[in-house]
Amino acid sequence: MARALALALRGWGRTRPNPLVGCVIVKDGVRVAEGWHAEVGEVHAERMALVAAGEGARGGTLVCTLEPCVHVGRQPPCVEAILAAGIVRVHAALADPNPVAGGGAAQLRAAGLIVEMGEYAHLAADQNGPFLHQFRHAERPWIALKLAQSLDGRIADAHGRARWISGAEAQAWVQHQRAGYDAIVVGGSTARLDDPRLTVRGTVVPRVPPTRVVITSGADIPLDGQLVQSARDVPVVVTARPDAPLARLQALEAAGVQVVLADDLAAALGALRRAGLGALFVEGGGRLAGALVQAEAVDRLCLVQSPIMIGEGGAPAFAGVPDAAVATAPRWRVLERRNLGDDTLQILART
Repeated sequence: MARALALALRGWGRTRPNPLVGCVIVKDGVRVAEGWHAEVGEVHAERMALVAAGEGARGGTLVCTLEPCVHVGRQPPCVEAILAAGIVRVHAALADPNPVAGGGAAQLRAAGLIVEMGEYAHLAADQNGPFLHQFRHAERPWIALKLAQSLDGRIADAHGRARWISGAEAQAWVQHQRAGYDAIVVGGSTARLDDPRLTVRGTVVPRVPPTRVVITSGADIPLDGQLVQSARDVPVVVTARPDAPLARLQALEAAGVQVVLADDLAAALGALRRAGLGALFVEGGGRLAGALVQAEAVDRLCLVQSPIMIGEGGAPAFAGVPDAAVATAPRWRVLERRNLGDDTLQILART
């Protein structure tokens, strides 16, 4: 199963909104074949592995990170292929929450196969957080919040300058992450101060370029900035309150920006979800980060800590978060901790 989980990651940036899935076929203790879901519309992980195994699959065990599907979509059902190949045992980490595709385990058991579920389920669930979220939480997108911060928890200096707190390795990691999300999001201050592009410029070319989103109150982002100037090439969405200046909203729309009016942050997130943006990669700033944390809307926290001190005049990573006692403060679950050059990456999940 650990190998299947590693294989699943080969679909990063190409499978959204479908899940990441990996598969391994084993027979007599020997790995016979492997597969993964490489892209939306292409062959599923189980079928890729079964084709590679050929007759070697007969009498073998199929290990996959998600329950084999039963429905006809862009590809035929994986359950049919498993039965035709002569597999006798199936191990799946997670049940498929999709009401259309789920139910494969029951069909396989009814056909006489031994089916075991739940091995490495927690790791598979962490890997496919956005996919699982869309069937459980209709009110908002799944959100990963990324912040590059100093040792003293600052994301910019006293003049608002944030480039570059982190080093080249961390920046390359961010580009890789961007490829797997529906949208890359910043707050209005970040859009004004940093003039970001928010495009994917790494080794993974996403199947669909992520939408660029700016969450604001007054839609006050520069018309001559990189986001607005490239809005006709890669979509840009700006959320603003209904009382934002009409002339500003009209100027953004004339430049090709989609304007979404929302009374507050929760309404903005709901509108993004309804627009098909089910997984967001939020890259600051501190006020937006603090508001998301307070709203308990952060599903994954990605902190890149660099070995520098900025001082108390710098911008805090989580502005506006209220005080909490140590004994009752929310704790996060560490999923990963590693070095990126001189920086340290921590990825955490809500408990």
